[in-house]
Amino acid sequence: MKKSLIALAVLATAGVASAQSSVTLFGVVDATLAFGKGSGVGSSSTTQLTNSGYNGSRLGFRGTEDLGGGMSASFWLEAGVANDNGAGAATNTNNQATGGAIAGIGGGQGLTFNRRSTVSLAGGWGELRLGRDYSPQFWNLTVFDPYVTNGVGTTQTLKSSLGGPVTVRASNAIGYFLPGGLGGFYGQVQHYLGENNKTGAATENDGKGTALRLGYAAGPVNVALATSSTKYATGTIKTTNLGGQYDFGVAKLMGHYNRDRVGSTPSVTGKGYLIGGLIPMGAGEIRLAYSTYKTDVAGTPKSNKYALGYVHNLSKRTALYTTVARVSNSGGAAQALNGAVTAVNNKSTGYDFGIRHSF
Repeated sequence: MKKSLIALAVLATAGVASAQSSVTLFGVVDATLAFGKGSGVGSSSTTQLTNSGYNGSRLGFRGTEDLGGGMSASFWLEAGVANDNGAGAATNTNNQATGGAIAGIGGGQGLTFNRRSTVSLAGGWGELRLGRDYSPQFWNLTVFDPYVTNGVGTTQTLKSSLGGPVTVRASNAIGYFLPGGLGGFYGQVQHYLGENNKTGAATENDGKGTALRLGYAAGPVNVALATSSTKYATGTIKTTNLGGQYDFGVAKLMGHYNRDRVGSTPSVTGKGYLIGGLIPMGAGEIRLAYSTYKTDVAGTPKSNKYALGYVHNLSKRTALYTTVARVSNSGGAAQALNGAVTAVNNKSTGYDFGIRHSF
């Protein structure tokens, strides 16, 4: 349960009324004992104490102010934490390779609010959100993945994706979210900037793009479609995906399809899908998934993954979990699990054992 740190009345900007304002500290600490093993010539195995096998470890602050008249202002600052070694997670400043590790932001730094750093204004018309945030094209990959794109079971549509730096999050983003109460329909549009100087260079629009997601959730059904286009001199990246879930009560069935296209003539296309489910079991649930992804480059590299896991809830905030996954490669692919190395066209196996505590 999130604990409110500050709750006080403050004068409104106009000085004629007071508004309620609150700030909350929240987070997740998730420790994972991870094993990975490859196969074939030159393969290797690993044993690590790592993090985020069930939920991404994080430390965050968020706050909301009631402006009256159905309006509110809010902020959200959320930093990824590697609790196994104390390091902060890396960020990307401009949605390009130049804004990541090679610009000196590589993971050995202190905390960065890489997960989310936004300020918002909301009302009956919806929400305007500014800053670094999840990209619309990522939501279908994570919401409709039994592993929520964490740990060794993460869908291959994300692990193998050609989506580039904004596959998960976009910096310098301007986003709009539809309001609630639309009969189950929801949606968002996001425009993000690479912030390069306009010099006429071929790279001046790198990291600039627009994405859209529309969905419907009512009763046991949740389905959404997303599409995005991000400009790079090396080739515009276009991503389209469709995801859905149906809750049968005794189990949730979910799946998604994802297609990435890089460039135009010639282009490189990657596509794949996931099908999986969540099955309640006592104080926990069983998680299972099959995912695959392939590209149309020479040889048609392809990786298929099976994953099976179980989460046991000790309380609302604390859980134990375990996952086993196996990936097989063909066509020149060499995907490996949990830091291991596997030979081309060979298999890799990974195991996660961990504990997650949220606050």
